[in-house]
Amino acid sequence: MLLEKDMAISNNFEVVKGSAASPAAVELRLPDVGRALRNFVISREAGEFLSGALAGAMTKAVLAPLETIRTRMIVGVGSKQIAGSFLQIIEEHGWQGLWAGNTINMVRIIPTQAIELGTFEYVKRVVSSAQEKWKDQGNRKLQVGNLMVDLSFSWISPIAVGGAAAGIVSTLTCHPLEVIKDRLTVNREIYPSISLAFRKICKDDGVGGLYAGIFPTLVGMLPYSTCYYFMYETVKSSYCQSKKKKNLNRAELLVIGAVSGFTASTISFPLEVARKRLMIGKMHGKCPPNMAAALAEVIQEEGLLGLYRGWGASCLKVMPSSGITWMFYEAWKEVLLMDKFKQ
Repeated sequence: MLLEKDMAISNNFEVVKGSAASPAAVELRLPDVGRALRNFVISREAGEFLSGALAGAMTKAVLAPLETIRTRMIVGVGSKQIAGSFLQIIEEHGWQGLWAGNTINMVRIIPTQAIELGTFEYVKRVVSSAQEKWKDQGNRKLQVGNLMVDLSFSWISPIAVGGAAAGIVSTLTCHPLEVIKDRLTVNREIYPSISLAFRKICKDDGVGGLYAGIFPTLVGMLPYSTCYYFMYETVKSSYCQSKKKKNLNRAELLVIGAVSGFTASTISFPLEVARKRLMIGKMHGKCPPNMAAALAEVIQEEGLLGLYRGWGASCLKVMPSSGITWMFYEAWKEVLLMDKFKQ
């Protein structure tokens, strides 16, 4: 008997309906992984992801000594002066000491920058696209009493949302590497290598030890990341309009990136101090129970100025780091995307 087939096809399987006497047959189709991978490799997201990874790696290779000095000053190890800390590290550990923890720093920064910049670009486009679709549908509004609420969400900044999302996603993904990096930087005797540091943290504090300080990190990351990306995109756009330019040269990108990093770091720096205290506290035998307690402890011991201890070293690190990262990132995007995706 001939069967009348009614095909219902999805991406992964096919259902074939037969007569009452014949049960339905389900044919499983495996996804074309190779094709999906090829499509991703040539996609805009992959180019941005790789550009962020390369930019982060190149920046950290150049600025590792400033990161080492900054971390020691924030957590109160050694000299309180930049020059004094620099000389102390060389005296105790040699020139190699300036790159203490740099291996884990590189392992950390490559996925962090890739995820952060890739997430920022993607979320910014998604929010902008959603706003445009709502606008095309006639700016729908919701009436609540005498109040009309615009559901187009035009008041929301795609840049700010993208910046916040970038900070949250990258932090949740890469925070354990940040914890290990700080332990290696501050105390090489107890934590001589990445693998030993990982095992010791898990043994002493459990897996949760790898996420020490995650809450203050997220709280501090939100204002920093949001302000950082908003400042960069806004200043860059305004400068391009004033100079009637479509693209900026490397020096201009360097300066705009540095200004963005300086502004964001200054606003969120007290939260950074509290975060470092929580992450390193157990090494000194005392760990504040929460971020508020860490801030109170700093104020009690060093006054309000203690909340900005290490700020100068931080700016010396953040400003060139931000500027160089954006300079390399925009350069790599030009190479990898080759003008295939123009905004």
